[in-house]
Amino acid sequence: MKKTSYSCGLDAAVDVVGGKWKALILWALHHEPVRFGELRRQVPGISEKMLILQLREMERCGLVHREVYRQVPPKVEYSLTEFGQSLNTALIPLGEWGEKHMQTIEAVQGTDAASGAA
Repeated sequence: MKKTSYSCGLDAAVDVVGGKWKALILWALHHEPVRFGELRRQVPGISEKMLILQLREMERCGLVHREVYRQVPPKVEYSLTEFGQSLNTALIPLGEWGEKHMQTIEAVQGTDAASGAA
């Protein structure tokens, strides 16, 4: 997040949750604290490096809390902060919209891919 001023609320929200992975990570954390390995399994396709980078950024933004348990072997859990939970709640209607229109979106994207469009 580099911007210091926004033109509207949507501009600010997209800046916080932008990218492919953040919304999926938020959703994976919506019920309870999750350990790193489990989180990686819940977000298919994300690399370990990308998950680490995204979690660090989300922690800096105040969306995610990282709890380190001083034990052997070490244990680290990630959970949503109150701020992260509020964003996740705001994303629920977007997810419902995506579910409702998934076939249309897939069909359009399939047409774009077949025609060579970006």
